[in-house]
Amino acid sequence: MLSASPKGTVPVLVLPSGEVIDESLDIMRWALSQNDPDGWLNHALDDILALIAGNDGSFKHALDRYKYPNRYPLESGNDLKAFAMAQRFQAASRLQTLESRLSQGWLFGPQTSLADMATLPFVRQFAHTDAAWFAAQPWPQLQAWLARFEVSGLFEAVMAKHLPWQPTI
Repeated sequence: MLSASPKGTVPVLVLPSGEVIDESLDIMRWALSQNDPDGWLNHALDDILALIAGNDGSFKHALDRYKYPNRYPLESGNDLKAFAMAQRFQAASRLQTLESRLSQGWLFGPQTSLADMATLPFVRQFAHTDAAWFAAQPWPQLQAWLARFEVSGLFEAVMAKHLPWQPTI
């Protein structure tokens, strides 16, 4: 992996041509350009990419600090809890924006798009950081959107549960 992409992050896709794609969104776009059976790209791509960029920017920044405040000692100061709550508040403002987009069930209308699939995993991380707090928020459409994703066959296929590794004796 490191010889293909010195960044040392996953995912990494090495194409038969030798081209390396090492950003999740770029891999998703490449895969969908090969086969898009559910029409995830059948929307205004510029609008989709702008929504994803908003998620990958300020929301992801706040999510990381909310979920792992101890990883940011230079930013958090002495009060990790207050820092985490401030980051949660910051991220929640983005979720309110998503809530307002979900009136037809998905971010770009009545069908799933690339924006949904690129955004849902991060919303899931946020929701599971404090599930009780998330459930108590006035985001019925956002909560239903996440719940549909978490019970979907697609989610189950990629998040299959495995038994813990056991050494062979």
